[in-house]
Amino acid sequence: MEEVVIRLNQKNHGAFYLMLDNEQVGEMMIGIDGEVLTAFHTEIHHTQEGKGLAKHLLNAMVAYAREHKLKVRPLCMYVQAQFKRHPEEYADIWLQQ
Repeated sequence: MEEVVIRLNQKNHGAFYLMLDNEQVGEMMIGIDGEVLTAFHTEIHHTQEGKGLAKHLLNAMVAYAREHKLKVRPLCMYVQAQFKRHPEEYADIWLQQ
């Protein structure tokens, strides 16, 4: 079963980690500065690619941003592609520049 956990350091840099059967299979690197969450990079372990697991990380990040009233700066190519593909779904949190 998949589980997503977030770990941040004192400077609010860290990641959402995707765990599958207690093993890390993916991560989304982020940083939070004030009211902006920047998504830098998303990666799924090569043995798990193509299974839609990155969407679990995206959903967790989006839920976290909404819960904490943050805007998202999608520097990550995956996050940016999803925001552009579904702008209505992310309009409330998307920090467009």
